Amino acid sequence: MTKKRSPHQGASRREAIYTIVAAIPPGRVTSYGRIATLAEGLTPRLVARALGELPAGHGLPWQRVIRSDRRLADHPGAARQRALLEDEGIDFDDRGRVPERYFWP
Repeated sequence: MTKKRSPHQGASRREAIYTIVAAIPPGRVTSYGRIATLAEGLTPRLVARALGELPAGHGLPWQRVIRSDRRLADHPGAARQRALLEDEGIDFDDRGRVPERYFWP
């Protein structure tokens, strides 16, 4: 027997993700996996999906969420993401990774 999910369960998961993303300070990054851990019981894939579904003009600092290997995810907005991070003072090494000193928390 499969357990039915409440229609609000998905909304509360997204809200948890968005609350954590909103807390990432400028000039810092975190990973999809770290957000999943902080949100308790989510997967990095769910975090990525929730961020990918953000509406235009949302205002969340989505650019501060990167892969656990310290690289940007491969998506259509990756060049814009890198530019936004560089504008915040985050640099990248010669292999395209964000140095660990920028990770939060």
